[in-house]
Amino acid sequence: MYAMQYEISVPADYDMGILRERVAKASPILDDREGLGLKAYLIRELADGSPVNQYAPFYLWHDTTAMSRFLFAGAGFERIIRSFGRVTVRQWTGVAHFSGATTEAPTAASRRTQAVPVHDDKLSSWVEEVAAEAELLAKRAEAHTVALAIDPTRWELVEFALWAGAVPEDVATTATERYQVRHVSKPELGKLPQGLIR
Repeated sequence: MYAMQYEISVPADYDMGILRERVAKASPILDDREGLGLKAYLIRELADGSPVNQYAPFYLWHDTTAMSRFLFAGAGFERIIRSFGRVTVRQWTGVAHFSGATTEAPTAASRRTQAVPVHDDKLSSWVEEVAAEAELLAKRAEAHTVALAIDPTRWELVEFALWAGAVPEDVATTATERYQVRHVSKPELGKLPQGLIR
């Protein structure tokens, strides 16, 4: 599993209705994309207390060939490049994925990042600990999906969660970012690995 996200910030006086309309029109495009487990169409707005107006979709791919095709072979990402230029695309190697307690459509998302501690021979134990915490998070009644992944160039862990309803208050206080979910494409959600990835 690979996680992927790009962030497109727009000016403070930008009409976010334009962005919401763009997302609404584009959202069905990946509803049947082979190799894609999940794409969450995310925005955050100054009006909601965000520091920026931003479109920041988050992907979980189970097939890296399909991810490469999307980015480099004219199979989707060129639409972003035409509209916003060649934005930076973050990628993380999957560590764990947990289906949540609810199947209701998510309306909010949280992203929490943290540095991976320096361990001589205990990194795997630490990963098991954070995965166990993520599994508990996924058991909450309002949780839809929880995923963990690591960027080994920065040694940074990302925890991404989708929620039916608002992001829980205790999660919101520690989340690096909170988002509105405008749509979720999940053509091959069932093919994402479950639990800690070994």
